[in-house]
Amino acid sequence: MADDATSPGERQPSAARFVSQLTKHTFAVVLAGGRGSRLHELTDWRAKPAVPFGGKFRIIDFTLSNCLNSGVRRIGVATQYKAQSLIRHLQRGWSFLEGRFDEYIEIMPAQQQIQESWYQGTADAVYQNLRSLRINGPQYVLILSGDHVYKMDYGKLLASHVAKRADATVACIEVPRQEAEAFGVIGIDDDDRVVSFTEKPRDPPAIPGRPQEALASMGIYVFNAAFLYEQLIRDAATPGSAHDFGKDVLPHIVPRYRVFAHSFAQSCVGVPDCTPYWRDVGTLEAYWEANMELTKVVPELNMYDAEWPIWTFQEQLPPAKFVFDEPERRGMAVDSLVSGGCVVSGATVRRSLLFTNVRVDIGSVIEDSAILPNTTIGRNVTLKRVVVDKQCVLRDGMSVGLDHDADRQRFNVTAGGITLITPEMLGQNDLRIR
Repeated sequence: MADDATSPGERQPSAARFVSQLTKHTFAVVLAGGRGSRLHELTDWRAKPAVPFGGKFRIIDFTLSNCLNSGVRRIGVATQYKAQSLIRHLQRGWSFLEGRFDEYIEIMPAQQQIQESWYQGTADAVYQNLRSLRINGPQYVLILSGDHVYKMDYGKLLASHVAKRADATVACIEVPRQEAEAFGVIGIDDDDRVVSFTEKPRDPPAIPGRPQEALASMGIYVFNAAFLYEQLIRDAATPGSAHDFGKDVLPHIVPRYRVFAHSFAQSCVGVPDCTPYWRDVGTLEAYWEANMELTKVVPELNMYDAEWPIWTFQEQLPPAKFVFDEPERRGMAVDSLVSGGCVVSGATVRRSLLFTNVRVDIGSVIEDSAILPNTTIGRNVTLKRVVVDKQCVLRDGMSVGLDHDADRQRFNVTAGGITLITPEMLGQNDLRIR
């Protein structure tokens, strides 16, 4: 397959040109229909990919930015669960792609086009959009998840897929073997060919020569387009199938076709010390921790990389403002991220993220917390290890995060002591889309 990049007599193109041709002929399907139930009330009114992250972004922005920066600019986003805020974000923030140059993001809601049912699994979500895929006519289809935070050059993944003449390629991350039970785990031979694929095994196979580590699937796949269509049609007709890539499609094709593993370490972007950064922010504690990591002096996730920018909806907002400089009311933020439109008025913010349009009033102390957009925090409020959802109004004198027993009477407190506050918990049933 790699030899097909040039015809006889032509000079071999540069590696960059080779990769650019691969990305140009690739269509990416971003699976963004999941509820993310382990985030509890944070996903009551939005799908997990639409959850705000990192001060000004949504989780899906990282996957879409990877596509854009990799040169994959034909993208379908499959939506299902409570998708309105996600769809609005895509329309407002991702409509800049130039359709005249065959660049676009196509929203793929569950429309029951092939059968009268919603998406039944990850493979079914792609199967029900086969007509759109065929109309676009790609040579390769890139299957992505819209609910992970990472930076990856998909061009390198595609180049590896073609160089190995693979039918399918699975992107993998190395994890401690004792933690691999939570993933789809891949067994490989010395040539990185996949010899087994097991969902959440009790005894995960180790990486050859590294008995304490296992290869976990990232939920990122490359397929030759024609091969993918065949497998989706076969799977759709298979009785008892869950129509899921990890549970059904991959276990079927691994022993029968050329399936290879691609290590994330070979295509991760902008990571200090070559340590791959990938986060599944699927629980409240994981979500809180990933946000708090960004407040470190040198965070593992570099959001300041001009060569690999994270794109999102850019609201027209004034700069963040800090007012008063007196002993009892000094507006300040230390080791924190403060976004546009924020006003810290005589309050103290430490090791926290203030998303856009957050107001913090006199005497309040915010520590180790993520405050999502359009939140108002009154006077003398104390917050510690808290996630505050969008559009909350915290009344004067509230104290959250210091007495977990008291907090549990009103809010959601995790086993690790992270407290989630939503408008509904405060009796503020805000009807704006979140």
